[in-house]
Amino acid sequence: MALVKYNNNSISAVTAAASIPSGALVLIKSQTASSSASISFIHGTSDVVFDGTYDTYMFKFINIHPQTLNAGLGYNFTTDGTNFNVSKTTTAFRSFQNESGSGGVLDYQDAKDLANGTGDQPITWDVENEADASTSGELFVFSPASTTFVKHFIHQSNGMHDNPACFTNFSGGYCNTTSAVTGAIFKYTSGNMDAGTIKMYGLSK
Repeated sequence: MALVKYNNNSISAVTAAASIPSGALVLIKSQTASSSASISFIHGTSDVVFDGTYDTYMFKFINIHPQTLNAGLGYNFTTDGTNFNVSKTTTAFRSFQNESGSGGVLDYQDAKDLANGTGDQPITWDVENEADASTSGELFVFSPASTTFVKHFIHQSNGMHDNPACFTNFSGGYCNTTSAVTGAIFKYTSGNMDAGTIKMYGLSK
């Protein structure tokens, strides 16, 4: 790939924004929860594209509200469109602050990571289910269609803990498979998603 370098003269000569090469987010699918047990995005189902069309995919989860107090929201992947149990190695940490101003922490969450495990990777945990509580964030998945490399992903989110408190969570890792990853799922450890929207985007090449 050639390196594109701009200077003041070249920028001043631009007459249209399209003259500057850039990637763009393309909305693929939007789903809204309504007492939903889970929300999934599977390639080839309901207009979902999750293959080599894009190098990077992004999921935005917006104001996901839990039915059950202290449930945890998580994600997982599939290679066959049915079983969401791909082996993953991950790491997780969080920042935390109570509404009262006490208890601020930044710590590694060794109980929330996976060592080649097939379970769901937590996004948030111990979530408040009051009417004004929710979780929002992003999950990026890189080159899911590769049959050469493992599949990397990273997530960040913010939610309301049941203290109540603000907590920002981070996780990242890789699907330990050279099979193409063809879908993702989001669900709580218990109870349903009462409300919220999850949007899937592709980042154009």
